[in-house]
Amino acid sequence: MRPVDLAREHGLSTQAIRNYEDDGILPSAERTVHGYRTYTPLHAQALRAFLALVPGHGHQTATSIMQAVNRGAVEDALRLIDESHGQLLDDRRVLQAVEAALRDLAPVPQERGDTFIGPLARRLGIRPATLRKWENAGLVRPRRDPQTGYRIYSAADVRDVRLAHQLRRGGYLLERIAPLIAQVRSAGGVAPLESTLRDWQARLSARGRAMLKGAADLDAYLCARESGDGHAHQVARVTVSNPRES
Repeated sequence: MRPVDLAREHGLSTQAIRNYEDDGILPSAERTVHGYRTYTPLHAQALRAFLALVPGHGHQTATSIMQAVNRGAVEDALRLIDESHGQLLDDRRVLQAVEAALRDLAPVPQERGDTFIGPLARRLGIRPATLRKWENAGLVRPRRDPQTGYRIYSAADVRDVRLAHQLRRGGYLLERIAPLIAQVRSAGGVAPLESTLRDWQARLSARGRAMLKGAADLDAYLCARESGDGHAHQVARVTVSNPRES
């Protein structure tokens, strides 16, 4: 097979095929006497495996997986896959925590009026220093009284504080909570986030399905490699045991 034969199946350029080989994504190809690369069905299976891995694991991790397989370090490849699955599970847990936090907020009547740091801290059962820490982390942005300098929490600020409080109780770090709070602000409240959460769930599900597809194609490639290696070993044994036939 020529580079163009591999490229056509997937709508790639021949240069992309050569780059994949140079990067170790594909096993090394044989060369003709004129220096042209020649590929086999094993290379085609490697390419299918790599392209199937990318949607679920990302380009960089998929590249590392294929490089490990092609250098014979299958255990390293499996470890990378396990780590990627672990990240997906962690993302699912974050989503579940966010959904739980929003559900806890939903039954509470809309906050009205302004409040100060002391009463708000007592209402939530936390210290005022905790609210100041959350402010420094960007989770909440109370305005200041121009005369006294006291922090004044609006209804929207209280909503952000309560959401942060729920997520912190779930064990999530401030740097992971801050992007969600920013999203609540940009959406204008909690309710508009329902579609965002549905999209988030859909992306995680699609990623999980893509990982299944990638695993199937990678397993097919591993089986093809093992089958080829077994044939090579058998030929080697025959050659040694029958030297006159060489």
